[in-house]
Amino acid sequence: MNKQVDYIIVGFGLAGLTFAEQLRKNNKSFIVISKLNKSSSIVAGGMYNPVILKRFTLAWKANEQLKTAIPFYQKIEAYLQDSFLVPLPLYRIFNNIEEQNNWHIAADKPTLSPFLSQKFIENNNQYIQANHKFGNVTQSGRLKVGHLINSYLKTLLEKQQFIEGKFEYQSLIQNTNSITYKNYTAKNIVFCEGFGMKDNPLFNYLPLKPSKGETITIEAKNLNLTSIVKSGVFIVPTGTINQYLVGATYNWTDETWDATLNGKEELIRKLNKFITCPYTVVQQLAGIRPTVKDRRPLLGQHPTHKNTYILNGLGTRGVIAAPTVSKQLFDYIEHKTPLDPTIDIQRFPYN
Repeated sequence: MNKQVDYIIVGFGLAGLTFAEQLRKNNKSFIVISKLNKSSSIVAGGMYNPVILKRFTLAWKANEQLKTAIPFYQKIEAYLQDSFLVPLPLYRIFNNIEEQNNWHIAADKPTLSPFLSQKFIENNNQYIQANHKFGNVTQSGRLKVGHLINSYLKTLLEKQQFIEGKFEYQSLIQNTNSITYKNYTAKNIVFCEGFGMKDNPLFNYLPLKPSKGETITIEAKNLNLTSIVKSGVFIVPTGTINQYLVGATYNWTDETWDATLNGKEELIRKLNKFITCPYTVVQQLAGIRPTVKDRRPLLGQHPTHKNTYILNGLGTRGVIAAPTVSKQLFDYIEHKTPLDPTIDIQRFPYN
């Protein structure tokens, strides 16, 4: 028996989930098809931070995206009756007086003043080396992405809106006004596959770059952190007593999903430069971020298949960007609202 829905979503990381939520809020029927063990979102640290702390600059459209993202996730929390958002201050260790001066200059800018405190934080933690104090980033925190995905997935399974498994592109039939996939007919299909896009014959012409990231979770009984700390790496309280997430690495050549000894050693080496208490590594995870050479997401309609769309390339700041860009794609499909040219896939030639 053929089942009819408004949308098929392929992939269920943060992109697929946020688009599914746009559909749910707008009373659109849909089915999600995805494998669950190949998503960078599952292993993501989930930190949200509007500022690029290496250069003290605002991330791309971070202000407007953050205003959308926090209420968006709060509404999902209410819908699922669960908790995923953890607001946390972010303390950036200053390495010298020059960095303090650069911070002050940045904090005076109208775009950055809502996020960078002019008042430096004294270091009162004997196990952290921060001789030049901390800069305090406000409106930062962590989204427990894996928890969110699992909680949302449970609801989809209860409503029979999820199929676990690899999408079979050869089974997709493109019609004039619809698409058919096995026993489903849909008005539209949206691919949210992350780095899995490289195997998608419809969209693999797009320049998605793999950025493998690895994290470790440590247990440090003496550290007693209640904020995120950033130096060479981030240390993020996980919510489990004495456990902290440390990350992340960036590897542009390794396209495997395996955690590596090199990744672990790199994180430990950077961590040991600014914490002095004993700790134990209790977990290591790896994922492949879907990044784009111009550092902008990939949204839009396939050049020749008019009911086929993509939502991808969220990169390292997907927690903040996903709610905004998923709504933009929904409005583009349903209301013909033009996409921002800087994220429309039309910026790349179709071969």
